[in-house]
Amino acid sequence: MLGIIRQKMTAGLSPAMRIRPVASALRSYSSAAKEINVREALNSALDEEMSADPKVFLMGEEVGEYQGAYKISKGLLDKYGPERVLDTPITEAGFTGIGVGAAYYGLKPVVEFMTFNFAMQAIDHIINSAAKSNYMSAGQINVPIVFRGPNGAAAGVGAQHSHCYAAWYASCPGLKVLSPYSSEDARGLLKAAIRDPDPVVFLENELLYGESFPVSAEVLDSSFCLPIGKAKIEREGKDVTITAFSKMVGFSLKAAEILAKEGISAEVINLRSIRPLDRATINASVRKTNRLVTVEEGFPQHGVGAEICASVVEESFGYLDAAVERIAGADVPMPYAANLERMAVPQVEDIVRAAKRACYRSVPMAAVA
Repeated sequence: MLGIIRQKMTAGLSPAMRIRPVASALRSYSSAAKEINVREALNSALDEEMSADPKVFLMGEEVGEYQGAYKISKGLLDKYGPERVLDTPITEAGFTGIGVGAAYYGLKPVVEFMTFNFAMQAIDHIINSAAKSNYMSAGQINVPIVFRGPNGAAAGVGAQHSHCYAAWYASCPGLKVLSPYSSEDARGLLKAAIRDPDPVVFLENELLYGESFPVSAEVLDSSFCLPIGKAKIEREGKDVTITAFSKMVGFSLKAAEILAKEGISAEVINLRSIRPLDRATINASVRKTNRLVTVEEGFPQHGVGAEICASVVEESFGYLDAAVERIAGADVPMPYAANLERMAVPQVEDIVRAAKRACYRSVPMAAVA
């Protein structure tokens, strides 16, 4: 089947279709033209990349006839047919292995997991095959594949469907790990992931799919693409730096609004890329604000925030005026009960309290214990 796809995809490809621009980091995307939600942003990015490059195809559970468990692939089966939008059995190890093999062969698979918790079934293919093949082949084998789907906590789905895998995949050389927050992020980063010659783990958030964001005309252009490895300063500030990714960016922006009313100017950094991590932007911000709060949904031990703390201590320790504050999920499997689930996931008020502690605007928690 993949041989047939390859014959059809490679026929008549012009050099212009084989070489495509990755991104322009110099553009500014500020003027809002309209609003689209994250689901629409992902769908349009897939559609445009499949239209531009016949080697790109989508595979996963219910991506075709059902149009995706979260409707990300809506309309793609009708437009591109079952040879490029492939419904698979419920066997992550099987279809992920097929995807990696197709990437070895020169195709560009986008493998959808209904949730990244299910990707555990396929982690051997992701880590031992996709991530390591380029190095083990001395650069002779590229693996242009995207693994995408919802990651982290949703709402009331229990411990086995709520795990954040950002730190897991980000610890593995050979992978690139992206985690979008806004519609601009989702659209620009997914395009970058599909065009990249290396395996990319693309961590979405189920609760963000229906959230709408303003986007500029440039973002809606089919050539739009964001650079991998570059963070975005969502809000400038001078008193404390807050780093976050995915849904926690929105929480951090809400916290910054509350802090502003109390005279604290918070700079919010949307990481976008977990690996490679934009250490330069983070450290430049900390050297300006002299304080740091890291925010993530994942577990605290060996987390993304821990890596950011290490980077700042190594490169900007002399600029710190307060201890680094880390906000993370509770160090327990995700509870099912709604009240316990809320306590296990960082909330806006947690970020506000941490920023105040960093700015010496509240009594340290240890003092009240």
